[in-house]
Amino acid sequence: MVLNYIWIAFFLIAFVVAVVKLVFMGDVEVFPAMMNSTFNSAETAFTISLGLTGVLSLWLGIMKIGEQGGVVNMLARWMSPLFCRLFPDIPKGHPVTGTIFMNIAANMLGLDNAATPLGLKAMEEMQTLNPKKDTASNPMIMFLVLNTSGLTLIPVSVMVYRAQMGAAQPTDVFIPILLATFFSTIVGMVAVCLYQRISLLNRTMLTILGGMCGAVALIIWGVSQLSREQMDLYSSLVANIFLFLIIIGFILAGMRKRVNVYDAFVEGAKEGFQTAVRIIPYLVAVLVAIGVFRASGAMDLLLDGIGTAVVAMGFDAEFVGALPTALMKPLSGSGARGLMVDAMQTYGADSFVGRLACLFQGSTDTTFYILAVYFGSVGIRQTRHAVPCGLLADAAGITAALFICYLFF
Repeated sequence: MVLNYIWIAFFLIAFVVAVVKLVFMGDVEVFPAMMNSTFNSAETAFTISLGLTGVLSLWLGIMKIGEQGGVVNMLARWMSPLFCRLFPDIPKGHPVTGTIFMNIAANMLGLDNAATPLGLKAMEEMQTLNPKKDTASNPMIMFLVLNTSGLTLIPVSVMVYRAQMGAAQPTDVFIPILLATFFSTIVGMVAVCLYQRISLLNRTMLTILGGMCGAVALIIWGVSQLSREQMDLYSSLVANIFLFLIIIGFILAGMRKRVNVYDAFVEGAKEGFQTAVRIIPYLVAVLVAIGVFRASGAMDLLLDGIGTAVVAMGFDAEFVGALPTALMKPLSGSGARGLMVDAMQTYGADSFVGRLACLFQGSTDTTFYILAVYFGSVGIRQTRHAVPCGLLADAAGITAALFICYLFF
């Protein structure tokens, strides 16, 4: 229901802005631009889905080998103490907890291509436990918010873009992004726990959350000891080694269980193709609405209004130049990425705005995109508190990124 209202609002606001520009400013190009954006966005949605087909087939095939080889069940047992608290509605030791762990691990290492098919697989498995097939269950919402909070230990893509844009030290945003995305994840997790009345005041949760904070602090200290060249090398190397070890480990586990790994892979790959086809309508709906909103000029008006208000209150308005990335990130990852690159081109990769745009890009994830793809893949229409909790995590990440950027730069 929330998505329905948001989707309608994008079109209505875009229409009102376009009419005003046509009548009062004589802008005869606004409606053609909006119509062109609908066609371009629909084509982009299909292209994204088509591009996901191969990746989905690969990783769902690998996951099928892992399932039959017992790896997923093993991970489920290891993660049981934490997931029993965060996902109390999932039976203890259920294989879906292993898939959830793999998805979160892939996200933390910045392995987006691996994380998406793993996330879709987890959603499908949670749907089998869902008594109301058109309504998001509590575990689905917790899982979605953990994804939208975008906890990333190695923001490889952001650092690569900074290097391409000529940044003197592309890795200088590593620690700020790590801090910002950590705040986003903690706030999102706590918000869902409060909604679902999950107690955080127990020994297991306090120990795990304390351990996470300690691990983040240790990583930050270790990274601060590396040079730029070492950081570039190790971040990429660790991510790719981890990814390939998953593939090899799953195959070896399948061989140990005497699984026909080839047949298992093909069986899982077929599911990947079917999933890619199912998400096309949801992607078209979301991306077309965003495209129309941007083409109408509504986004520009919003930013101008925010800048004027900030100046009127006597605050520094320098950060406004990076706001398009922050506002676009919950809506479209590719759109936010383009706006981040535009900010670095316009203001400079090592400028305050350029760095802040990178922090916004890395501090959270594409809430509405993930919501549309993940929930759409299993036919969920009633999202319950997924949107407010996801947006709260986004707001926490963006706010943290803003303060951290002022602190560091």
